[in-house]
Amino acid sequence: MNMKIDPWSALNIDDYSKLFDEFGILPFDEMVREIENPHKFMNRKIIFGHRSYDLITDAMKHNKPFSVMSGFMPSGKIHLGHKMVMEEIIWHQQQGGDAFVGIADREAHSVRGMSWDKCKDIGINEYIISLIALGFEPDGHIYFQSKSEQVKDLAFELGSKANFSELSAIYGFTGETNVAHMLSAVTQSADILHPQLEEYGGPKPTVIPVGADQDPHIRLTRGLGHKMNMFKIEGREDKNGNKYFSIRSKAAPEEALKELNERIPGKTKLFEGHVDIFNADDFELLLKTVREVELEFGGYAFVPPSSTYHRFMSGLQGGKMSSSVPDSYLSLTEDPKGAAKKVKRAKTGGRMTLEEQKKLGGEPDKCSVYEMFLFHLVDDDEELAQIYTECREGSRVCGNCKALAAERTEKFLKEHQELREVAKDRLDEYGLSI
Repeated sequence: MNMKIDPWSALNIDDYSKLFDEFGILPFDEMVREIENPHKFMNRKIIFGHRSYDLITDAMKHNKPFSVMSGFMPSGKIHLGHKMVMEEIIWHQQQGGDAFVGIADREAHSVRGMSWDKCKDIGINEYIISLIALGFEPDGHIYFQSKSEQVKDLAFELGSKANFSELSAIYGFTGETNVAHMLSAVTQSADILHPQLEEYGGPKPTVIPVGADQDPHIRLTRGLGHKMNMFKIEGREDKNGNKYFSIRSKAAPEEALKELNERIPGKTKLFEGHVDIFNADDFELLLKTVREVELEFGGYAFVPPSSTYHRFMSGLQGGKMSSSVPDSYLSLTEDPKGAAKKVKRAKTGGRMTLEEQKKLGGEPDKCSVYEMFLFHLVDDDEELAQIYTECREGSRVCGNCKALAAERTEKFLKEHQELREVAKDRLDEYGLSI
């Protein structure tokens, strides 16, 4: 199959199951049952996959610390795709997560060649202001990559564990790829891991809500985080079938292993390079002790980052959404009336004639207008189900759906843009200024 995912170019995925088979992304269906008040994207299978999200559901269920982090490359207008990620960040913040949002100006500068001033202008006036308007609270963290000393320092440390072969295998980099572009990829990993630094409370589960095109960053980061840690814990079995744990040093000082041997209760045995534990009943306590010792000896003890993956919206004219085709997407800052007209020109899943529509029914699964309802314009699941059923039965015509979608689009954009004006006056609450 050899499917290739590139975070810097348009991606069209026809079969999301390929991501399960080829990249080890897990279906999200079973996770939903573990969440008390799931986001609508979860119930509607818009969020379709995850990595290690069980760490997040456990943290939410038992009031343990966790973080949510995602970022935005300031490359142009903020659109509905960005809104999806922002809503997922805000939902996790409301569930008790410590929220981080990075503006990837280093990435925009190295990959798109944008000036630093342009990065700041777009980052604040497009992305951050809408993020605040959508409900991001001031107790979260908003930052620019180029201004965060923690991210830059961590990127340097992570760079010592990354090599060209690995970056080439994950991203398809070649000998023509400039070094700044490679550094921006490592900086993304620093973005993802830095919520676990000591100044933010230390190691904790961290979820990254992204589109599937960003999975290469997740895979690189999980690998680098593992390489940075001093220890790994392995489950083993002796020749008699007795199970035990072995804590093995990857780069730990000898004194750290001795400290572990003394601190872990029960029967232990210290060897060169590892400590074996023969009666550890509480794995959580064991893991906590290992992380505490690593931190005391100057390590990071990173928890592998979790991630969720959402489906992409198609363009209003069908096919891919493209910034070079204005009629294919909606910006959160565009004229509401003009946006409503775009929706009225959108491609639907209706039949060629009204007679065929009544006889055969529509095809909402192929309709960009129904997709607008599914993703953004209908919060009530019963109303959404009614629209879907009436379309399939042929009792609902495309003109009615377009009129409703256009009306709600115009209303949402008007309200959002009013909230953006309020958000501009609140930037100082977030430590920012225009």
